Amino acid sequence: MALDNVITLENAVIGVDDHIILTEVNLEVGRNEFVYLIGRVGSGKTSLIKTINAELPLKEGTGMVSGFQLEKVKRKEIPYLRRKLGIVFQDFKLLIDRTVDSNLEFALKATGWKIKGEIKDRIAEVLEKVDLGYKGYKMPHQLSGGEQQRVVIARALLNDPEIILADEPTGNLDPATSDDIMKILWEISESGRAVMMATHNYNLIKRFSSRTLKCEEGKLSGANLSEADIDRLIRNEPM
Repeated sequence: MALDNVITLENAVIGVDDHIILTEVNLEVGRNEFVYLIGRVGSGKTSLIKTINAELPLKEGTGMVSGFQLEKVKRKEIPYLRRKLGIVFQDFKLLIDRTVDSNLEFALKATGWKIKGEIKDRIAEVLEKVDLGYKGYKMPHQLSGGEQQRVVIARALLNDPEIILADEPTGNLDPATSDDIMKILWEISESGRAVMMATHNYNLIKRFSSRTLKCEEGKLSGANLSEADIDRLIRNEPM
């Protein structure tokens, strides 16, 4: 594995239980790369993300994620691997019975933070990064969809991860709000973190172009899509 790669998969087989979804997966993601993951529903995007997150075991092959060997990682080591990762979901997964600050405090305490002053300072820092420094006292239902997604990104940043895994993070948002979320994710990548984002929103890929991986027919392929390629995807035409 190259020193500047934070994700490396070699001849990996991705699957759920006895169902094989992707085979011969070879992937390298650098420390400050922004990588899109595209493909039809059921093509393997989420399963690949869950394998990188050690939620699904690697079926075959080898994998290295932030210094952890996926095929050898022990169950007790998985929480330490996940501290190197920040996860951004489409459906937010915020605790609806507590404030934004309390949501973030819960996440910090769950990953070993104990000192109140340090917890308070870290929450203020990540909320400032997503331009929500003034809304920590609010309940999730008092926020717009875009603001809730910003909280999710703030939560993903709490432990200063090396990698952000984003699974359809703009799927429930309007175009203007999606652009705002993309700008935040783009800035995170430019700050030295890897970002892997699964998306069906090809207009975003057109506006924020970067390396794009495609899950299709049990394989993972990757290239920089041309503008013409993206236009065909937007029109749902074969490439």
